[in-house]
Amino acid sequence: MRFVLKRELLNIRVIIPAFNEEKSIALVVRDIPKPMVKEVIVVNNASTDNTVEVARQAGATVLNEMTPGYGNACLKGLEYLKGLNDTTDIVVFIDGDYSDYPTQLPELVHPIVEDNFDMVIGSRALGTRESGSMTFPQVFGNWLATTLLRWFYGVRFTDLGPFRAIKYKRLMALNMTDRNYGWTVEMQLKAAQQGLRCTEVPVNYKRRIGVSKVSGTVKGTVMAGYKILYTIFKYL
Repeated sequence: MRFVLKRELLNIRVIIPAFNEEKSIALVVRDIPKPMVKEVIVVNNASTDNTVEVARQAGATVLNEMTPGYGNACLKGLEYLKGLNDTTDIVVFIDGDYSDYPTQLPELVHPIVEDNFDMVIGSRALGTRESGSMTFPQVFGNWLATTLLRWFYGVRFTDLGPFRAIKYKRLMALNMTDRNYGWTVEMQLKAAQQGLRCTEVPVNYKRRIGVSKVSGTVKGTVMAGYKILYTIFKYL
C-alpha cells in the first residue's frame, strides 16, 4: 500500500473522473496496483448509466459531482482529500475509459518517489499508441499546446495527458480552478510558474471503451481546443 522513501511512508490516492463509463470503470479500478495505492476514488460526473454501481462493486470510493465538467470532477476529488484525517502524499489522475494502462502507475510515480520530482506527466507522445487511439486534432492540439507552453512558460512537455501524478501539497498550492477542458494545461503551466520539478515518462495508450465525450464530437473537439488555448494565454 505504501512506498518507503527517506524513512517516510507515502500514501498514494488515485482520482478517476467518470461520465457514463459503466463498461470500462471496473477495468480501470481493477488494474490499479492495489498494494501501492491507499484509495481509488471515482468521481461520478452526472452519469446517466450504472457507473456508480459498477465502480462501487469494483471497490472504489465513489463521489458524486452533478455539475458536468472534467475540472469539476477533479475539484470534487480534491475537496474530498482535504477532508480526510490521514495525509495524502501523492495524487494520481487517470481517465475512466480504459485508454490508459493503470498497471503503469508504478512507472508514473517512480520519479516522485525515487528522484523527488514534484509532478510527472504520462506522455502518450513518448509511449506506444494503438492505431486510432488518438485523433489528428488531439495529436495536433497536444503539439500546439506544448509548443506554446515552451514558448511562453519555458517548460518542455510533449503531452497534456490525463494520466499524471503530483505531490499532494504541491497540487494544493497550485490553487486549481478550471472546471472543464482546461484542467490539464492549467496544472502544467501553474507548475511551471511555481518552479515545480516536472518530468515525463512514456505511457502506452489504446482505444478507449465507448465514445469520447470530447474528441468523439466536433463540438467537444472545438470547445476543448478553445479552452486549452484560452487557458494558456489567460495566465501569461
